[in-house]
Amino acid sequence: MSRFYNDSIFWIEVDKIKPNPYQPRRDFDEVQLKSLADSIRQYGVLQALVVTRKEVEKEEGGIGVEYELVAGERRLRAARLAGLAQVPVLIRDGEETDLMKLELAIIENIQREDLSPVDRARAFDRLSKEFKFKHHEIGKKVGKSREFVSNSLRILSLPEYIINALSENKISEGHTRPLMMLTDRPQEQETLFKEIIFKKLNVREAEGIARHIAVERARKLIDQELIDIEGLFKEKLGTRVRIEKKEEGGRVTIDFFNKDDLRALLERIIVDKEFKNSHEVNMSIADVPALTEEDKILAEDEPVKSEDDESLYSVANFSI
Repeated sequence: MSRFYNDSIFWIEVDKIKPNPYQPRRDFDEVQLKSLADSIRQYGVLQALVVTRKEVEKEEGGIGVEYELVAGERRLRAARLAGLAQVPVLIRDGEETDLMKLELAIIENIQREDLSPVDRARAFDRLSKEFKFKHHEIGKKVGKSREFVSNSLRILSLPEYIINALSENKISEGHTRPLMMLTDRPQEQETLFKEIIFKKLNVREAEGIARHIAVERARKLIDQELIDIEGLFKEKLGTRVRIEKKEEGGRVTIDFFNKDDLRALLERIIVDKEFKNSHEVNMSIADVPALTEEDKILAEDEPVKSEDDESLYSVANFSI
């Protein structure tokens, strides 16, 4: 009977299959599900789902059968959309452990590259915390390196608003590298995140800013007064301000997202009483120049080379 269950395909009513409580995927693309449902209407379910079978006593007496999904959540949802009454399944014989259900769901999704970076990180986190797996053990199960697992888990250390943006594809997994470089500087981290969103920075540009911040911070550690003044500028203007000290004098750089933001910054400076008492401001908002064609060309994104999973978090990428 054991071999019969494992080698044979059964047709089970869709409504009798309960979802896998350990399914690592939280979000399913509705457009892709509808596309798969259309394909299923035309060709049927081409690959059987995997379920467990459990006999339970009914309240009114007698024995009933329950099925719990182990792998094939996306196919099951699409089959329901397609209006199928039954789907083909492979029944795994015996009581499957919770660990096995989670393992199979994770491995299926990773092999199909269906897991988002956040869902993947949360799945690894469950294997680590609930089942006490070490990072290298998780790596062996999913065919990845220990470093890949460890760096995937680091995503969960980011603030919730960044994690949500990654889940919604507003930023890429590559963008999390420079953001993680600023974990101990939450204000700088939030500002860089906003720049990535509003300025549409590519990964290379974001990394350049993060490295610059780290280098400048290291240089300023010996000059606390300079740090304090920079902090006052940031608090007053509400954006990143960098002070570069030279042998004689220095330079103050103020970041802005767009022309409206620039004009708003100028208005703040003009209406600041303390600033007006010490400096006479004659420039009007209308005097802010528009970008020249040369400026636009210089502002264009540089092409970004694709990176594979294993090199995504390479230590070499974090050198300062």
